[in-house]
Amino acid sequence: MKVTKAIIPAAGLGTRVLPASKSVPKEMLPIVDKPAIQYIVEECAAAGITDILIITNRGKNVIEDHFDHSFELETNLRQKGKLAMLEEVSAIADIANIHYIRQKETKGLGHAVLCAKAFVGNEPFAVCYGDDVIMGDIPAIGELAAAYEKYGKGVCGVKPVSAEAILKYSSLKVEPLEERVFRVTDMIEKPTPDKVMSPYSILGRVILPPEIFDYLEKTQPGAGGEIQLTDAMRQLALDETMVAVDFSGKRYDMGNKLGIMMAQCETALKHKEIGEDFREYLKKLAETL
Repeated sequence: MKVTKAIIPAAGLGTRVLPASKSVPKEMLPIVDKPAIQYIVEECAAAGITDILIITNRGKNVIEDHFDHSFELETNLRQKGKLAMLEEVSAIADIANIHYIRQKETKGLGHAVLCAKAFVGNEPFAVCYGDDVIMGDIPAIGELAAAYEKYGKGVCGVKPVSAEAILKYSSLKVEPLEERVFRVTDMIEKPTPDKVMSPYSILGRVILPPEIFDYLEKTQPGAGGEIQLTDAMRQLALDETMVAVDFSGKRYDMGNKLGIMMAQCETALKHKEIGEDFREYLKKLAETL
């Protein structure tokens, strides 16, 4: 079954990037000239996803405004003859059918996904974590969708991470299926060193069958006192197995100050307007380090 729906949880408080996130949602922090969440929405659209539910909370209305038309701005650009800019700005409202719901209490990623049950219905769906921007020639969620269509199992987007990082993320028990694709039979959220199963960790993208809601409704609060999506996926993996795809793109952690700066610099180097000038600037700056 083709995946046409996606959820983007964007209700987190962004405490790791304070004070910027006090007034600007971390999902709206720019990577050169586009907010982080726009890259995620564009990735979904490029993979054939047509309907996206963004889960927000209080103070994040600016996300809804960004994906809407701005009459005053578009009129101003039209009157000044800035037609290329007008086309770019107005196209943002037409990337996909975007819906919104509020997570009124921040009870964890699992709870956020559970809030989307009515939106999903009885279909497989993607979850694209709002903290994670993945850049690449192929949309990462599209690679996962292809694996779902082939194997008919829930799919995790994974990367091998450092021994230090995996303690902050998750660890999966995997067996090779094909190049960059694995069978998943167990997983753990925020493992202690003795519980690490492999260097592979879920990084920002999953595709789940609708049955995940049955598991979420039975999931008790876990790490941090929150309902963890990983705990529900673990039970799904134990009961039915899942699939993991080592996606080809590069992931940036937009909930982390260093991750934000890495995304900024590497995207700027490839930017059609400022790429060459920025490259020269970095070369000169490097000479002073």
